[in-house]
Amino acid sequence: MPRPISASISISALRHNLATVRRHLDQAARTAGGVPASVWAVIKANAYGHGIERAVTGFSAAQGLAMLDLDEAVRCREAGWGGPILLLEGFFRPADLDVVDRYHLTSTVHTSEQLDMLASARLSRRIDVMVKMNSGMNRLGFAPQHYAQAHARVVQLQERGVVGSVGRMTHFACADGPLGVADQLEIFRGASADVADGPVSVCNSAATLRYPEISVGEAGTVHWVRPGICLYGASPFDDVPAAAYGLQPAMTLRAELIAVQRVAAGQAVGYGATFRPDRPMRVGVVACGYADGYPRLAGTGTPVTVAGAPSRLVGRVSMDMLMVDLDPVPHAGVGAPVVLWGEGGPSVDEVARAARTIGYELLCAVAPRVPITAVA
Repeated sequence: MPRPISASISISALRHNLATVRRHLDQAARTAGGVPASVWAVIKANAYGHGIERAVTGFSAAQGLAMLDLDEAVRCREAGWGGPILLLEGFFRPADLDVVDRYHLTSTVHTSEQLDMLASARLSRRIDVMVKMNSGMNRLGFAPQHYAQAHARVVQLQERGVVGSVGRMTHFACADGPLGVADQLEIFRGASADVADGPVSVCNSAATLRYPEISVGEAGTVHWVRPGICLYGASPFDDVPAAAYGLQPAMTLRAELIAVQRVAAGQAVGYGATFRPDRPMRVGVVACGYADGYPRLAGTGTPVTVAGAPSRLVGRVSMDMLMVDLDPVPHAGVGAPVVLWGEGGPSVDEVARAARTIGYELLCAVAPRVPITAVA
């Protein structure tokens, strides 16, 4: 028998979350009297651990897909995706342009080195480009004072027949927090005000949900949003749960109890003896540990659901096992189902908070040894 742990990916939840974001954008457009934004569904990092091919199916209603790995882009084409694919980091070496050309990919351009590679490329078709501005995050992009010049170089390549459409983009650092997007948006708009019209993309998950009005376009202008984590049913915010936006968890991590221990008051549970109950209690041993991708820093009190009842972790997470309090479920024994996160259990964000990290990390970290299946 296989070890009793598995993860399931709900295709219907992926579809639901995309439709929820779509309604959010459409409402913003109706309110503003403009054109709704198009959606690049972000499926980088193996679709946040959910699987590229599953994401292609779940996000079939998106206008485009976005990622940063060329191999994942090729897998999307091989899975039947015929729409736009945006490479969020662009290409890295001249040979990559052969793949960009062959599979008709859209590329972010954020360095002068990439412009040099484009200028010397031999391509069979024009490549659509999004020219990225560093509006304050200081990660990728041309500085505001150099942006118009970089954009002009791309337009020259367009005139030479190397580049197709030319768009503008940036990335917000604080859309999920109190600093918001106003300062970066002002810089972006100011530094790109005099460049030619074209597609525009500024919103990640947090900005898409919190500031959808900034992606409402005017007639003739295509705005693209780039939602990621929210499409998988997790929240980009510390203070607002995903459920508040009507989002559903797409990944559920399940296991079972493989042993039950009766622990006397004061006895230690787990490595380091970090937990000692103040009364006799039943402790369940779950077939899940940090080698499965569960966070080792999740300590006593981390939420978990056992046999349908809310409970908590006790003690330290081991490589292959963790322990849970069975007092809330006196009937639970070996074989009882356990939901670590997802449908029927705590949200991945609640578990991440207890482990002092973010849901993104947990979804991406599920180990290869955990069987993953898709459900309708």
